[in-house]
Amino acid sequence: MPDYQEMYLHLMRETEKAIRILVKAQQDCEELYLREAGPALRILPSASRQAEPPEKSTTAE
Repeated sequence: MPDYQEMYLHLMRETEKAIRILVKAQQDCEELYLREAGPALRILPSASRQAEPPEKSTTAE
């Protein structure tokens, strides 16, 4: 008869290894991304700040 407890424990250990490998790969890629010098960012004025505010409607609802 198969040892189901050992099969389960083996599966959980190997699954944990796989998760750790994936998390490490993601963290490595995030570090590489953060090290890259990206283009300088500029904040441009929005179109709504430049435009005149809309006039209030005088019609009753």
